[in-house]
Amino acid sequence: MSQPLNFKQELTGVFGQPISENPSQCMMEAAYNDKGLEWRYQSIEVAPENLEQAVGGLRAMGFRGVNLTIPHKVEVIQYLDGVSEAAGMMGAVNCIVLKGDQLIGENTDGKGFVQSLKGLTDPQGKKIVMFGAGGAARAIGVETALEGAAEITIVNRSADRGEALVALLKEKTGVSASFVLWEGDYVVADDVDVVINATSIGLFPDVDAVFPVDFSSLKPNMIVSDVIPNPPQTHLLREAAKVGCQTLDGLGMLVNQGVIGFQLWTGVDPDPKVMRAALEDVFGVE
Repeated sequence: MSQPLNFKQELTGVFGQPISENPSQCMMEAAYNDKGLEWRYQSIEVAPENLEQAVGGLRAMGFRGVNLTIPHKVEVIQYLDGVSEAAGMMGAVNCIVLKGDQLIGENTDGKGFVQSLKGLTDPQGKKIVMFGAGGAARAIGVETALEGAAEITIVNRSADRGEALVALLKEKTGVSASFVLWEGDYVVADDVDVVINATSIGLFPDVDAVFPVDFSSLKPNMIVSDVIPNPPQTHLLREAAKVGCQTLDGLGMLVNQGVIGFQLWTGVDPDPKVMRAALEDVFGVE
């Protein structure tokens, strides 16, 4: 990953905040190597005030695409030539694809989660409780609604953001959605099918953070998911497993996001097992 760039190589990357070792870079380059593609995936720190120039640089240097992290997912839209229908609904972009001479914004957050969830259950007809109302929650909410979720409850500590997300889901997808202010340990209703953490609670280095939910309210028939990839086994997932719930870690979502981006940029189907193995190596999963 430290070799100099060869201008014959295709370039993709991630714009965002400083990252010492980017798991996505390791995952994507492992997938490129596995398919014999002379592509590179570069981690590029871009300050908010330089975002417009950075997008112009994509065009100038012929990047085939990039991912975007906080804080660029909304602001970047004004500098693109268009966005996908789902990204337009969410008002957020985490993936840019060069199509001809056009830079098109996509959002793979929700799609990656749905693909991971489908490994255990179909979202159609399910009652979902989701913690958080940020970018990840917005993407997951839209995509699960489009897949036919029966009901989505947003639980968040900020009423303004939670209610705004509920309004977006109702307006853009027509799903039955409601907001609950998150105060103390949240009690999950008996008829909930899927519980999702779309917050950063438990993210490295705060790995011992206690997730504020009443774990006695979880039932073995529920699926409990966490979008956090590091560590893969968060406090929420460990406690849910003790109750007998099926659990989904954040690595599955990250792999599926990578698969979608890989396909959009290269037109080639990568091997998800190679990508997962690269992530597990980064995170020390045995």
